[in-house]
Amino acid sequence: MIVGDERGRVRAGRLAGVFERGARRRIDIVAMRLPTLAAAAALAAIGALHGAVPVSAEPLDLIGGLLDRDAPVERAVPANDVEHTGAIEPSAPAPATAAPAPRTPAARRSEAPQPAYPVDLLISLANDAVFTNDPYPKGQQSDPRMIKLQVLLDRNNASPGVIDGLAGENVVKAVKAFEEMRGHTVDGIVDAEMWAALEATSAEPVLVSYTITPEDVAGPFVATMPHDYAEQAQLPGLYYRDAAEMLAERFHMDEAFLRRLNPDVTFAEAGVDVVVTNVGKPLKAKVAHIVADKARKQLRGYDAQNRLVVAYPATIGSSDTPSPTGTHAVKAIALNPDYWYRPKVNFVQGANTKALRLPPGPNGPVGATWIGLDKPTYGLHGTPEPSKIDKTNSHGCVRLTNWDARELAGLVSPGVKVDFQEPEGVVRPDEEPMADAAPVAEPAVAAPERGRALVEDFGREPAPSGQPAPAAQERPRALEPLPAPRVVPEAPRVRQSMR
Repeated sequence: MIVGDERGRVRAGRLAGVFERGARRRIDIVAMRLPTLAAAAALAAIGALHGAVPVSAEPLDLIGGLLDRDAPVERAVPANDVEHTGAIEPSAPAPATAAPAPRTPAARRSEAPQPAYPVDLLISLANDAVFTNDPYPKGQQSDPRMIKLQVLLDRNNASPGVIDGLAGENVVKAVKAFEEMRGHTVDGIVDAEMWAALEATSAEPVLVSYTITPEDVAGPFVATMPHDYAEQAQLPGLYYRDAAEMLAERFHMDEAFLRRLNPDVTFAEAGVDVVVTNVGKPLKAKVAHIVADKARKQLRGYDAQNRLVVAYPATIGSSDTPSPTGTHAVKAIALNPDYWYRPKVNFVQGANTKALRLPPGPNGPVGATWIGLDKPTYGLHGTPEPSKIDKTNSHGCVRLTNWDARELAGLVSPGVKVDFQEPEGVVRPDEEPMADAAPVAEPAVAAPERGRALVEDFGREPAPSGQPAPAAQERPRALEPLPAPRVVPEAPRVRQSMR
């Protein structure tokens, strides 16, 4: 777009002023439903006037630099310069393997992927995203197309893990699962056909508004979660740290990403509107058998007709503490289980050499769900650190996000087979490695309706001498049924402070 006369310069200058003032005052661009292409064209004119970028630059490259000059911008390479195959490359190298460690609230806020666009515009671009041949940006910056892709995969039971707007291996796994479900070539590549198939399943916006309720902020919470098991054992419950962490799990989001979408929200007050992802409803199908794919690091559930119906990214053991081999069966299911730490049987944590009973809660070592196997001490379970799924090791069990583990608990029953699939060419004898300590001694039959599992229920040895039993009180409100976000018919309603 070239502005050639004085009238055009005046119009573009006025438009520039509107957008610059809007960026400062956080105009609700979502409610305006400004078309993406029109916005890009207008911003191109602004760029020409300000000399910020060439007029011929890619439209989406202009947005971040002009409306948010302080934010770093990952500029996509134009499609005519580099042939794009649709492959999704990781946004950043996976961190070194390590056991999940507690984070302070400040650290959790600072870990968020940095958006390349102002928040208001990012929301609009994500909801209106269309397929393009531009590569997904690398780095720690949330991409509007990736946000939409992750939400659509989540809605189609191909879990990408935490939704954060970043490309990575967990997204590739989810794409492969969706391809298998739809009978497409399984290559993990997002092309126009794949994008269209995903969009055809749902027309709802991917980012919507949710009003924080009094129940959301009522707690109980544990503001600072100790890492040491002996200290955790003294707590009444391993609850969420705050409402932000709880809502992030409820809407399948990375907590830091949730905070970045709502920079002015403390998550401590009811009645405040926040932007969240509009994820899918829990699956209603039944899983007849499970494959724990160690090469792909993914758990896949198949129905009685051997059709793939659900898939989750997973952490499956490690080289030092490998998961089981062969085929095993689900033996018991417990929600909000107590966790029994037994260093003589499993692993030693820090200086803790005595057995400990840890109270239940989503921030417990096995999260909010335990699906025990017929191999003692092994199971499928949740995690207190959902963003680290497939990025850290487990002690031999299969670790899922809390919401994926909770959904799976409703899809399986005792007796369902779990096939541990080794990487191609790997043959390993059945070993007896250290494993994640089973939170309970499993009964012969158990079901999700049983509620949380108590150590006393199953005749486990009593708590170590001198250790007080957890006080009876309200249990963690872990993974409640997802409330339906309120959406304005024509456009998602965002929080009132975004203007």
